[in-house]
Amino acid sequence: MNKNVERGQATRAHLVDVATRLFAAHGYDDTSINMVQAESGVSRGSLYHHFPGKDALFWAVLEAVAARVGGQLAAAEADAPDPVAAMRAGLLEWIRVAADPEVRQIGLIDAPAVLGWQRWRELDEQGSLGFIRAALECAAEAGRIDVRHVDSFAHIVLAAANETAMKIARADDTAAALSAGESAFADFLDRLLGDPERPRSDPRSQLSG
Repeated sequence: MNKNVERGQATRAHLVDVATRLFAAHGYDDTSINMVQAESGVSRGSLYHHFPGKDALFWAVLEAVAARVGGQLAAAEADAPDPVAAMRAGLLEWIRVAADPEVRQIGLIDAPAVLGWQRWRELDEQGSLGFIRAALECAAEAGRIDVRHVDSFAHIVLAAANETAMKIARADDTAAALSAGESAFADFLDRLLGDPERPRSDPRSQLSG
C-alpha cells in the first residue's frame, strides 16, 4: 500500500478514536472540532481533509461504535443452537451493551438527536429487524407463535429491546437499570416464545379451572 495512503488511514483512525472518547465523555453538543483537533495533535487542515465537519466526524464515530457492538452481538449469538436462541442471546447482549459508556452516550443518547429519530429508527431496522423476523418465522414453524403475528411481533420485540436499552442508557443508576431491564426483557421473550418442548396451554382452561 502507498505510504501516503497508510498514513492517511492511520490519521483518520486516530481522529475517530479521539473523537469517540470525547463524544462519550462530553456528548455531541459539548464536543467541538477544536477539542478533537487539540486532543489528537492533528493539524486543522488534516482533520478537515478527512472530516468536513462535526456531523461527518460523529457519523464515522457512530459507524465505528456500531461495528464494535455488531462484533459483540455476533459473538454472543455464535454458540446458539437455533435462530430463536441466537435472537434471544443477541438481544440480551444488546441490552447489556447499553451500559457501555460509548454506546450509551453516542449510540443511544446522541445518535437519535443528531440523526433524527426517524433516521435512527430506519438504520436500526435495517440492521436488526430482518434478523428478528427470520428468527420469529422459525418460532412460528415450530408452533411457538402464530405465523400471522410474525411481522408485528418482530416490530414489538425490536421496540421492546430498544426501549429497554434507552431506559438503561438514561438511568441515574446504570447497574440497577441494567439488572432490572435484562431480567424483564428475558422474561418478556420467555413469555412470548414459551418453552419449545411444551405445548402452549389454552388460557380458557386456566379460567375454567
